Amino acid sequence: MMERKEFQKHLVDDLLPFWNRLKDTVYGGCYGYVDHNQQIVRDHDKSVILMSRILWFYSKASMICQDDSLLKMADHVFEFLAGRCEDQKCGGMYWSVQYDGTPADTTKHTYNQAFAVYALAVYYQAGGRQDALDLAYRLYHLMEEKCRDHDGYLEAFARDFSPTNNEKLSENGVMAERTMNTLLHVLEAYTELYRADGSAEVRQRLYQILHLFQKKIYHPEKRILDVFFDRQYHSLIDLESYGHDIEASWLIDRACEVLGEDECTIAMTSISQALAESTYQNGYDREICVLYNEREGNQIDRQRIWWVQAEAVVGFYHAFQKIPEKMQYLQAAEGIWSYIRQNLIDPKSGEWYESIRQDGTRDLRQALVHPWKCPYHNGRMCMEMIERLPRLT
Repeated sequence: MMERKEFQKHLVDDLLPFWNRLKDTVYGGCYGYVDHNQQIVRDHDKSVILMSRILWFYSKASMICQDDSLLKMADHVFEFLAGRCEDQKCGGMYWSVQYDGTPADTTKHTYNQAFAVYALAVYYQAGGRQDALDLAYRLYHLMEEKCRDHDGYLEAFARDFSPTNNEKLSENGVMAERTMNTLLHVLEAYTELYRADGSAEVRQRLYQILHLFQKKIYHPEKRILDVFFDRQYHSLIDLESYGHDIEASWLIDRACEVLGEDECTIAMTSISQALAESTYQNGYDREICVLYNEREGNQIDRQRIWWVQAEAVVGFYHAFQKIPEKMQYLQAAEGIWSYIRQNLIDPKSGEWYESIRQDGTRDLRQALVHPWKCPYHNGRMCMEMIERLPRLT
């Protein structure tokens, strides 16, 4: 049985103390790399996605924990994000900056802009700073002007927003002009931006994004989300991403919850339910209690990736909340959480290992923090479960 206090304890006693150590009091923001021995690499580039996710983490945690010190940490990260990561000449967020805040990779990516909007919107909800909301809307309008065409959102751009190849968000041997992953996080960002101030324009964009998921991204026969597309939304590869599907199952419902019940959102919640069920049937190992990584063609990648397990706990518990008679979803969430506690949490640092191989071993030199290894998925899992699980008296 999962208890709320377990997630509260892991958040407060493990994750927050680990990330508190990464505050850069000299150049601002947080350090961008921590190796497997907990050694901070102070001169490593700072990924803007990582900075945005850390801003989100502290903003949300300050509300969950009712702790002003966490909001002060969010203030610190916001000043760096706003002051050093936004391109004052061409607009938008850089992909990365050097340790001292000077530009490193000046690529502009829709995915990256979306995460900044997401973090800024939640930071505004936590602290009420109008300059944060103003920056969120500056990025929102830039995304709508520069990062989309009449059919939806594109991916990668040079510093001046001229198109470039999408190597950063393409994998599995394809080069995608549109991705499910980017669209999912634009949906997530706009959900929080709409929650922040109820903009009618953002509301309309949310409906348009949900329509794209329904008509272009969701594969009704397979009950999965296709992953990589050309510009015309032709799927480029037979790929089933279990982590993204279970994550999307609850993020789509979160957007629908914020929008309110109507014909569109009712249709989308049936899709989210199908995603949870297909993920459970196709990707969940009932013996080991883990969610596999992905299936490409007939080959299943059975690695136990940290973020996939975190999203599975939330996604399966969410599916159980929707359909309480389906106890298998609750059992899956409980089983995966048990696996995480026993295998994925580093007992020395409190952070999570990045992955465990199919045979149960892991690479002992995995970094604890790097541009893609962040407090977003595991921190969000803790905070979602704190909000969802009942308080025991």
